[in-house]
Amino acid sequence: MSRREAPRASRDELRRSPEGQIPFVPPLRSGVTSGKIGPLQYRRMCCLVTGLLKTPNMCSVTMSAFLCRLTVALLLVATYVTAHNQQPNIIIILADDLGFNDVGYHGSTQIPSPNIDALAYSGVILKNYYVQPICTPSRSALLTGKHPIHTGMYHYTIGGAQPYGLSLSETLLPERLKTLGYVTHHVGKWHLGFFKQDYTPCFRGFNSHFGYWTGRIDYNDYTSFEHPGFWGYDMRRNMDVASDVYGKYATDLFTEEAVNVIKQHNKSQPLFLYLAHLAVHSGNPYAPLQAPADVVANFTYIKDENRRKFAGMIWKLDESVGQVVEALRANQMLHNSVILFSTDNGGPAAGFNQNAASNWPLRGVKASVWEGGVRGAGLLWSPHIVNPGRVSHQMIHITDWLPTLISAAGGDPSSLESIDGLDLWETLTQDHPSPRTEFLVNIDPKLNSAAIRIGDWKLLYNPQAFGHHWDFWFGPSGRNETAPETQLDVILEQVENSLAAKAIKTIYPEAFTDMKSLRLQSEVHCEPVPKNATLSCNSQEHPCLFHIPSDPCEYHNLATAYPLHVNVLRAKLKLYNATVVPPRNKPWDPKANPKYWGYSWTNWLDYSPPPTLRAQINELSDSFDFYDLYGDFRN
Repeated sequence: MSRREAPRASRDELRRSPEGQIPFVPPLRSGVTSGKIGPLQYRRMCCLVTGLLKTPNMCSVTMSAFLCRLTVALLLVATYVTAHNQQPNIIIILADDLGFNDVGYHGSTQIPSPNIDALAYSGVILKNYYVQPICTPSRSALLTGKHPIHTGMYHYTIGGAQPYGLSLSETLLPERLKTLGYVTHHVGKWHLGFFKQDYTPCFRGFNSHFGYWTGRIDYNDYTSFEHPGFWGYDMRRNMDVASDVYGKYATDLFTEEAVNVIKQHNKSQPLFLYLAHLAVHSGNPYAPLQAPADVVANFTYIKDENRRKFAGMIWKLDESVGQVVEALRANQMLHNSVILFSTDNGGPAAGFNQNAASNWPLRGVKASVWEGGVRGAGLLWSPHIVNPGRVSHQMIHITDWLPTLISAAGGDPSSLESIDGLDLWETLTQDHPSPRTEFLVNIDPKLNSAAIRIGDWKLLYNPQAFGHHWDFWFGPSGRNETAPETQLDVILEQVENSLAAKAIKTIYPEAFTDMKSLRLQSEVHCEPVPKNATLSCNSQEHPCLFHIPSDPCEYHNLATAYPLHVNVLRAKLKLYNATVVPPRNKPWDPKANPKYWGYSWTNWLDYSPPPTLRAQINELSDSFDFYDLYGDFRN
């Protein structure tokens, strides 16, 4: 090779350049360095800066090595400065009712989740992450940064016929991101109130919304059956009923919409996409578990029919994650994105809510303050993460996402007043100690239930309101599978060949080299349930105390052995209790019945009822007899 002839770049070197461009350099504060610059990129940069010549070969002839290095250095500095000022795209993918053991990276091989796992193994797995016991409270906490006891959203969920919602005095995450220059889109489930239009997504900070307002819908016809027996269609594009999309499987429908949002996004502004899936929540009571038959047929090795259908639902959810990640790559947005994947609460296992989730080995189910109800499956992925591919043991609560994402977006979390969440951006991206050392799990005065975690200790009483049967431990574990499809090497190969992994490798070519170790680290290990396990914690006067690091499955009540710890946690719980605001729940309104609104759920209090409605309502309200668990609907 001649002294003046620049070396040729190999195809492998070109592949290492994210998306065929000059390698992305993350913001300075992340402490991340990008990959190497190949020779061809090096020469092109020389030419671009000097403007002397238009081809790499001519550049090598006329420029000295010194000048070339100098110009490249100047360009890299400029790239750093630009990246430092560039706000990341923020993508939240919220699964509904996904159990702790329903993702592969926590150790189960029964149901593969290769795309979700690909994000986990190349990002940060959140092992010590907590959500709220049920849906509406978790979503309110996510979008406000406030614990539900401070917004009145802690007691059960919003029924379709209940005329209340998250207070309009609350400033939500999309509103805050808008002030930072973001374009905001919501796809999927809302469930924070819709009795008036001002409570719906497009009036709470989102530029657009495509999805449903109630708590659940059928996966194919998008109808919602709600107490006290009301039934109607629930799919909206902004404020309009979206009747033109009827019949497509809901997970695919929301995926297609999210991908279109990404494809059509104008990259002159950063994107905030909140994709809140229906999956894997059960549908209406007459057909609770739904997935395409050809997908379910891939899981014949699962003998339990409900779990087999549930596996199909997870597979479609996982496909969605892969398609979203690939869409970000294809639109040259992945290199500057932050992706949060999370469940909204623990899984409804063993038939709870007619579902088949698994929180194994954790105790309890959705709607409880046992670990199985509130310890969430979650991960954070971004090129801004230092040393990605690790397990986070730092304490994280769902209220922390608002200030954390505001920090990621370049905002000032310290200016956020009266929130409960903490800014964990540096904690998670740089693996610093967490400023969070405690959190309130929940207080519900109507149920006389409460739980709190301080350090390693958790105090609770009356953990759930659905009967003693749900105080136990439910599988399946997914650890002793024998089918060829469930062997670990097969599972890990699926991860490496997933759509998400292929997209991620354009940024992290060396990702996925330590998957087995990460799986082991992210598992929760417990011995079989001992004969002397504590079976009940239903006394406020004698609450249970558990040491979570050594007893994550809540076998052994240590309240008698550590009375001082009990007193400290009870005192702190009393302080939290003094700040509880009244619940916002309202009795169901007969005027909400979709029968009066073209058989669609609507913002009914914005409209005058038909003249004959009052007589019909009087007749209707006397004819319904249903189980009112919480007493919300009593006069």
